[in-house]
Amino acid sequence: MAKSQQSFNKKEIEKKRRKKKQDKLERRAQRKAEKAEKGTVPFEEMLSYVDENGNLTSTPPDPSRKKTIRAEDIVIGVPPRDDTPMDVNRTGLVKFFLYDKGYGFLIDEETNESVFVHVNNLDEPIKENDKVTFEVEMGPKGPNAVNVKLVQ
Repeated sequence: MAKSQQSFNKKEIEKKRRKKKQDKLERRAQRKAEKAEKGTVPFEEMLSYVDENGNLTSTPPDPSRKKTIRAEDIVIGVPPRDDTPMDVNRTGLVKFFLYDKGYGFLIDEETNESVFVHVNNLDEPIKENDKVTFEVEMGPKGPNAVNVKLVQ
């Protein structure tokens, strides 16, 4: 008589596989039973509303508090730049200037803003705390001073 081709280990693996499959089916049936017990939620309870402050609520909004917004008033992205021409001739003080690097900053007396200045835009040499006149041009990174001259 021939010996069985299934070893003890193979039988144990097959037994575990069947048990795992049976457990999975039992869990599925249990979840179905729990779901049927709970019942279905009415559609009205599933709805949520947004109030005038942007918060989610379960009550519908009050129509008297409704605000009308025109689509033209909504700005998407960067707001348009105000291109009003500034007074080009300005006076100010030299905040600092590095001749070895070739740049510095001026403080505008009128607006107290820092304005970048490059050595190529100087008419005469300047140093810190000198009073200067200059013109402002918009560069790619902000305002730049050009035609910088010392005030005597």
